Amino acid sequence: MSKPPSSKAPARPESQRRDPAAPDPELVVENAPDGIITVDRRFRITSFNRAAEEITGCRREDALGKKCADIIASSLCGRECAVAASMRSGAPTAAMPATLAGGPNGAAVAASIRAAPLLDREGRLAGGIEFIRRAVQAGRQASRPPRKHSFREIISRSPAMQRLFTILPEISRSASNVLILGESGTGKELFARAIHAESGRAAGPFVAVNCGALPETLLESELFGYRAGAFTDARHDRAGRFAAARGGTIFLDEIGDIPPSLQVKLLRVLQEKSYEPLGADEPVEADVRVIAATNRDLATLVEKGTFRDDLYYRLNVVRITLPPLRERRQDIPLLCDHFVKKFAANLGSEVTGISDDALSVLMRHDFPGNIRELENIIEYAFILCHSGLIGREHLPEPFSDGAKGKKKRPPAATRTLAEAERDHIIRALERNGWKRMATCRELGISKDTLRRKILRYGITPPGGG
Repeated sequence: MSKPPSSKAPARPESQRRDPAAPDPELVVENAPDGIITVDRRFRITSFNRAAEEITGCRREDALGKKCADIIASSLCGRECAVAASMRSGAPTAAMPATLAGGPNGAAVAASIRAAPLLDREGRLAGGIEFIRRAVQAGRQASRPPRKHSFREIISRSPAMQRLFTILPEISRSASNVLILGESGTGKELFARAIHAESGRAAGPFVAVNCGALPETLLESELFGYRAGAFTDARHDRAGRFAAARGGTIFLDEIGDIPPSLQVKLLRVLQEKSYEPLGADEPVEADVRVIAATNRDLATLVEKGTFRDDLYYRLNVVRITLPPLRERRQDIPLLCDHFVKKFAANLGSEVTGISDDALSVLMRHDFPGNIRELENIIEYAFILCHSGLIGREHLPEPFSDGAKGKKKRPPAATRTLAEAERDHIIRALERNGWKRMATCRELGISKDTLRRKILRYGITPPGGG
């Protein structure tokens, strides 16, 4: 008589049986010297070991459920994300050097990151696993600080912007008026906010006023306020923007558009640190720092007599000139990654970066709208792209493949990448008087690299010298 089948599960093969004396796998992970982080398919953190806490400076309970890019904040996040690459390819990645922006005490951490796909019991992709190891360097390199690519929320690798980053802390700590010049969309208000945030007035308010958006009849009362009875509809006292900014910073955008009558009153604020609201009998103290900005040439306006020279000199104590995006093309990939991370976090999207094809198209564009235009392009791409990499087909019509035959592309978008690079190098050489070392510093490349590109593209200085 045969025995009934056993209800017990079949015994595991010898190779899969766990030695009772072996340590718990969870304890192994918890005590590993490397940071070990797992994420689901939406890049939300599902586990976070002790070493990951120490390396990132973030507690496990604060990390779980968050987007990994928000917690790790590494230089690879975005288009070069290791865990996203491993999940796409289905294979582990090699270790890649990275800088973690938010380590313990807010200090940057040099590290290496590698990743692998995480599969469930059926072999289906469940997420990814990331390994973070602190970089160990010897000698002088160990104490060398990582290169700074940002000041507050301002991101750039451009040599011109790097020079600004070195002086902005000193400018922020001073009490001097600041004049920010630059084309529309270059981030003038972002710089003003960063200066305020690093200043001694950071605890006070930051008040922004667009002087070009208000008619002359309203601008004065908007800035300085009024007393009841000052005019027909003034039934109650109203504090202006200077009063709202008391103890903090007022940002006067489009300062070149204010009318001459108001220029006189603004000059008094800068000279005497006081102003009179409309209908007031006594002056009011102006306890504010003034940061002004414009995309107009104030020096030319002074020559034409439409802008007071004494006001110009009062505003122009510290002057910052922001380069347009077409003069800092090396920042386009960095800014694309930044905006992808921003919109992915805000929208809960699974978009992980931008494809090389789409990026090459953007690199050839001159961006008359500067950084604001690039941000709008990435925001548009998120409407069409829901996961993975943003492709050329997700870009607005002037850039997308679908625009062929429908709309003529701008000349900048029809050039090859080599042609765009050649033009970029020529413009840099011209700006630096054809001095190669100065051009190398601006472009962030070596002398040998510049020499090879000059030979490759047949670039010759004026006169053929």
